[in-house]
Amino acid sequence: MKELPNLDGVKNASLKLKGLVRVTPLDFNKRLSNSYGSSIFLKREDLQQIRSFKIRGAYNKISSLKIEEVENGIICASAGNHAQGFALSCQKLQISGEIYMPATTPKQKINQVKMFGGKYVKIVLVGDSYDTCQKIALKASKKSKKPFVHPFDDPKVIEGQATIATEILSQRPKGFDYLIVPIGGGGLISGLITVFNELSPKTKIIGVEPHGAPSMKRSIEKGKLISLKKIDKFVDGAAVKKVGDLTFKICETNLEKIILVPEGKICQTILDLYNKDGIVAEPAGALAVSALDYLENEISNKTVCVILCGGNNDIIRMPEIKERALLFAELKHYFLINFPQRSGALKQFVAEILGPNDDITHFRFTKKNFRDNAPAVVGIELKFPEDLKLLTDKMKKNKFKFDYLNENDELFQFLI
Repeated sequence: MKELPNLDGVKNASLKLKGLVRVTPLDFNKRLSNSYGSSIFLKREDLQQIRSFKIRGAYNKISSLKIEEVENGIICASAGNHAQGFALSCQKLQISGEIYMPATTPKQKINQVKMFGGKYVKIVLVGDSYDTCQKIALKASKKSKKPFVHPFDDPKVIEGQATIATEILSQRPKGFDYLIVPIGGGGLISGLITVFNELSPKTKIIGVEPHGAPSMKRSIEKGKLISLKKIDKFVDGAAVKKVGDLTFKICETNLEKIILVPEGKICQTILDLYNKDGIVAEPAGALAVSALDYLENEISNKTVCVILCGGNNDIIRMPEIKERALLFAELKHYFLINFPQRSGALKQFVAEILGPNDDITHFRFTKKNFRDNAPAVVGIELKFPEDLKLLTDKMKKNKFKFDYLNENDELFQFLI
C-alpha cells in the first residue's frame, strides 16, 4: 500500500503551487442559499487557468520527481482535465511528456492539451476508451522506464488536490457544517478528507457520484475495491469503472455518505448554473451542486461548501444536455406511432391529439407503398409531466397505435 497523504505534504504542495495556480473564489450563492434555506458557498475551481482543479495534483506530483527520474520524460493517460494539468506542468517545468488519449477524444480537448503543453508534450491517440488507453500507457511507461503520473491514485497528486481545502479554510476560518465533493477516481475528495479531518473534523463530508458510474459507493458497500463492468460515460470527468486503491482506503471510513445523482439531473443543473448564475460547468463540475436537492432537509439552516470542480464544457454538447434534462424532468417523450397512410392523418393528430402546450420536436416518417399504415418516430415536448397521460389517452381513444420509446432501451439509444 502506498503511503497515505498527510497535512505536511499538503502544506509543501501549497508552497510549490504558489504563483502557479489561482486562489479560486469561494462564492456565496444567494440563489441556492434561498432555495435550500441554508448558506451555500461554491468553491470555483472552474476558474483555474485550465478550468479545473487537476493542475494542482499534476504539478505537485511532477515537481516532486527527481531530475534523474524525468530526464527521459514522463507519461500519463487522460481524456480530459488531467491531460491539461499534466501538459501545463510539463511546459512550466520544461519536461518532455507523453499523453496517451483515447482515439475517440474530441478535437477540442486535444487542441487544449497541445496549447498548454506546447513543444514539451507529445499526444498519442490510442484505444477506444480510457481504460484501454491507460493499459497501453502503463505498458509504455514500464518499457521506457518513464514515470507514470496517475490522475488520482498517488499521494503527491492527492496532496496537490488537497490545497483546495487549505484555501477554503483560509477563506472562511469559521468552517462549514457540510462539504459536498464530486467523486471520480477519488483523488479530490481524498485530499479534502486529509485536510478537513485535521483542521475541521466536525465538518461532514459528502461524496457525490453519477448514477451511471457508482464505483466508490459500490466498493464501500462491498467492503472491497471493485471494478464496474459497465458505466455511463456521460459525466466524463467522474465516470470511472474503478477508483484507486489509496483513494478507496481513505474514503471507506471517512465519508458521511455518498449520493448518486442521475445524469439527467446533472444536465438540468448545468443549464441552471448557466442561465441563472452565468457559470459554465462541465458535467463533473455540476455534479456536487446537483446533490443539493437530495440533501434539502439535512442542510437546512446549515453552512455548506460545494466544490464546483471544472468548467471544460464543449458547447457542442449543449443540445444533448438539454435533451437529457428534459427527459429527466419527464417533459420529453418519444413514440413510434402507426399513422394511417391517408391525407389528413397528421392534421388530425395535431388537431385532436396534441394539447395546447404540446410541441412536436422530432418527426421522422417514410411513406411505404402498398401499405395502409406506416410508423413515424415522434418526439413531443410537454409543459407539465402530468400531460403525458392526457396525450396517451387521446391516442388510444382515436385509435392511433403506438409504442412508448422512453422505456425501450434498445430503441431509445438511437434517439439520444
